[in-house]
Amino acid sequence: MALIAMIATPATAEKRAPLIWAFGDSLAAGYGLPPADGFTTKLQAALRKAGVAATVRNGGVAGDTAAQARARLRWGLRGLGATPDLVIVELGANDMLRGLPPAQAQANLDAILTELQSRHIKVLLAGMRAAPNLGPNYVRGFEAMYPALAKAHKVPLYPFFLDGVAARRELLQADGLHPNARGTDIIVAKILPAVRAALR
Repeated sequence: MALIAMIATPATAEKRAPLIWAFGDSLAAGYGLPPADGFTTKLQAALRKAGVAATVRNGGVAGDTAAQARARLRWGLRGLGATPDLVIVELGANDMLRGLPPAQAQANLDAILTELQSRHIKVLLAGMRAAPNLGPNYVRGFEAMYPALAKAHKVPLYPFFLDGVAARRELLQADGLHPNARGTDIIVAKILPAVRAALR
């Protein structure tokens, strides 16, 4: 029986498609969009078109701060039913919009990364930029936390989740914050190489 198990296990592992979990806030959740236009659906389609038979699960909750996401991390992982091959951590925007101290967000993100790495789960950290009206000191402190965390945990960093989309009205919903379907296409196209590299 042990020999059969040893022979069967590699074959089973080969058949299992990589599981990616987008763990974040409304940007990961596809806020304001039909499911077909959301980030996770489009990322999965883009990966499969590129020959990566991955499944991308949505772990975004609109309005979540890093602290709120930290509080739901463990039960969120249990709810997946399998250990993900990669977690895209996309958090911090709501901390910034509420003007919460960057050190607080950094501590919670640090705890999230620590928990994932303790489970030997690969991570891609997605950064965010701060609104300039918060002042130069806040902007510097907030934006510095992402490369600092990536360096401390030795994980890849995708510097700005909304790269190519932020502040472009034609790519945003009416609230001026969340991407529309066209904006989501750009986000997916830009982050795709980083996701593929992180999976490897």
